[in-house]
Amino acid sequence: MRNTLLFVFFLSMVTMGVAQEISLTGTVKDSLDVGVDMANVIAINTETKGLESYGITNHAGLYKLKLKPGFQYTVKVSYLGFKTESFTFTATDADAVKDIVMQEQASQLDEVEVTYEMPVSVKGDTIVYDTDAFVSGTEKKLKDVLENLPGIEINDDGQIEVEGKTVSKVMVEGKDFFDGDTKLAVENIPANALSKVEVLRNFNEVSQMKGLTNDDDNVALNIRLKEGKKNFWFGELTAGFGPDDRYLAHPKLFYYSPKYSINIITDLNNLGEVPFTRNDYRNFTGGFRNINSRGGSSITTGADGLGLSTAQNNRANDIDTKFAAANFSYAPRETLDLSGFGIYSYTGTLMKSQRNTTYIASNDVENATTNTDQTVHLGLAKFSARYKPNANFQLDYDALLKQSDDNEEVDVLSISNITDEISEVKKQRPLAVNQNLNLYYTLNEKNIFAVEAQHLYQDEDPFYEAIRSEFAFADIFPVDENQNLYNINQSKNVITNKVDAKVDYYRVLGSKSNLNLTLGTTQSHQNFNSNIFQILDNEDTLDMTDDEFGNDVTFNVSDLYLGLHYKVIAGIFTFNPGVTLHQFNVKNEQLATVVEDNLTSLLPDLYINGYRGNFHF
Repeated sequence: MRNTLLFVFFLSMVTMGVAQEISLTGTVKDSLDVGVDMANVIAINTETKGLESYGITNHAGLYKLKLKPGFQYTVKVSYLGFKTESFTFTATDADAVKDIVMQEQASQLDEVEVTYEMPVSVKGDTIVYDTDAFVSGTEKKLKDVLENLPGIEINDDGQIEVEGKTVSKVMVEGKDFFDGDTKLAVENIPANALSKVEVLRNFNEVSQMKGLTNDDDNVALNIRLKEGKKNFWFGELTAGFGPDDRYLAHPKLFYYSPKYSINIITDLNNLGEVPFTRNDYRNFTGGFRNINSRGGSSITTGADGLGLSTAQNNRANDIDTKFAAANFSYAPRETLDLSGFGIYSYTGTLMKSQRNTTYIASNDVENATTNTDQTVHLGLAKFSARYKPNANFQLDYDALLKQSDDNEEVDVLSISNITDEISEVKKQRPLAVNQNLNLYYTLNEKNIFAVEAQHLYQDEDPFYEAIRSEFAFADIFPVDENQNLYNINQSKNVITNKVDAKVDYYRVLGSKSNLNLTLGTTQSHQNFNSNIFQILDNEDTLDMTDDEFGNDVTFNVSDLYLGLHYKVIAGIFTFNPGVTLHQFNVKNEQLATVVEDNLTSLLPDLYINGYRGNFHF
């Protein structure tokens, strides 16, 4: 009976918790019955005079406020160029709907009275959040603050999303914060340093190119610091020590000034908390992009790795991590900006698993124990330079270096009707260097030129070694069977050189239309080599030279293209049709055979953007 009463009490509390908020929804329209996009809607508690809820209308003018029942609110709706509308609403236990019609406001006002400072303002493509209106004081990181801001979310990968679009860049006081990833900013910038969060929609780093290209999916975030957090060092230190020699140290240091900035982040722990995973490393682009995204084709080089993965803290005996990252920006002159970052991450993982298998056909039982020792070193470094002597010329250079050093040793002991010991070693040290050179020149208000070039060098060397006491494939592999142990190895090497380059000419036809002529190329060259060999007891090497045990491939892809696009804005829609002429050449050389293919292709494409989304064909 007591358990029943406890259950009923718990259920009642849950029901009360769910019923603590109701929704007030509706549509904000103008006098022509057209939805007003990005209007501010706030609810002020008439008793406490505090801001209770806040919302922004979507493209159709829809809004939604979360309110507590039993209170009276003053709901205010404002938008630049319209008179502020307000009404009184008493929240009951049921959701409610209230539509608002806004009237255009005269260009001049005799008197302006400010009764409440809006926590969010919209200035063209920029949304500015006053963070003090959305925090309770318990927030620790930027992540905690962003989760309180309407329209902003943090996805499962730790990346920032605004209205469903992934944020590509985070800046602090206009300076890049580890360009190419937003997770480091989300997890490390202290919440108490924030003053405002600026969402930059339709973002383009080159002022001359804004409005010429389709930047609808480009979103950036700029963090404004409180006055007390500028022009001096600030940071925080988290440290701890506990049973079983467990420790945590997480110091961070930041400095911002108009001329230069420095950010230092470190993390050392053996608690199983990995601050920078292999997936983070793989996704860290450094801000580089596919410059041929509008050409109608995509040539990727892929990657040849061992597939190593970092274990979760609940699936390992021990995880030891060391992480350090530094980011800087420096403006020696008004016309020159230098920036960059360096990141190092080490993860050491020990894992153990046991498996018991019963084979139905033979009724044999196999007991297998697996021990894994994995060490992963990840390193990244980027340097960027921007030279802009005037509004009509800009020159950018970027270089990104990525290298890892991975090693995994696996020991397997299998006991059944026979005993088999297997030792596996996987190791690799892949290196990638990506360089980018861009030039933008405005001849006059009607003619703009852009030259973009990118080079990728990649060297991958995955290596696999298996040592076992029994070898079941002696009839397939020409091994020397007169050995105490079978030591079989496979080495591979892939070297990639890829160049993407294009020249764009923009003819500005008006404030809402332009023509774009593009001449470009993609040249990709890859060499692949692999071989299998056996190391004998006397440390001599037995090479397996037959064709089926080795491969030597040269693979070339060439794409020359010429494109023409027309962009026009009509009302809420953007139309960008175009056509691109491609000349492809593919050449594959292996096993003394050359296979070559040539293709000429005319590819039309169409980009449409409207208030309900965008489409690209």
